[in-house]
Amino acid sequence: MNLKVDQTIEEAPEQPVQKPLGERAKSEAIAWLWIILAFLFIYSCVGQARVIPSESMENTLLVGDHLIMSRIGYDIGLPFTPWHVPLWRDPKRQQIVIIRAPQLEGAPDLIKRVIGIPGDTVDIRDGHIYVNDARLDEPYLKEPDAPITFPIDRPPPWKVPPGNYFVMGDNRSDSLDSRYWGFAPRNTLIGVPVMIYLSVDAPTADGGSHTEAWEPGHLMERFTAYASCMIHPSRVRWKRLFHFF
Repeated sequence: MNLKVDQTIEEAPEQPVQKPLGERAKSEAIAWLWIILAFLFIYSCVGQARVIPSESMENTLLVGDHLIMSRIGYDIGLPFTPWHVPLWRDPKRQQIVIIRAPQLEGAPDLIKRVIGIPGDTVDIRDGHIYVNDARLDEPYLKEPDAPITFPIDRPPPWKVPPGNYFVMGDNRSDSLDSRYWGFAPRNTLIGVPVMIYLSVDAPTADGGSHTEAWEPGHLMERFTAYASCMIHPSRVRWKRLFHFF
């Protein structure tokens, strides 16, 4: 009698074939290239992060507010260069915008509120703003009853020329705006704020009233401000987070 014996042969698992070093380096480089291209596309066409360094837009925006800015439809540019092209969307009256500082060579970008659009006549009467002879309702002002000053050599009314905008800060007594340096051309507009994603009440040096942490070039002060939030979480203005405009 013949007996058939089933034998199970255990096969050794296949070892993954390791790609040559040159091929792995090429794949890694391509992956990083796509990451860089995606970053450049978002930075130049979609949006950027901004931080408020001064009191000119209080109380709408506070020093230390971190914003997400949208460029969609307003501007497109080549990152880290002055080259850019305005797009089809134009700001509306009383909309907050971020602009390259016109007539202020080398100054950081500004965030202001549009008061006059092309063709408007902006005037100051009895401490209030009038646009085309109608008083502008401004519930966002920090000091609604504070007098509105202007330089002697640039008295109102101001007629906004085509392709330009008249912009002002909400904190009129502490804002360098169109009253002083003139109109903001349309091609200086970068985008509009979308959301506050972080707000930090940074400590001031030597008990002063103003911090330099959010101004350009003050990296150590900025690092200290972020580090202070780890030790003192109350420095984060939690109620301002995720505020949309």
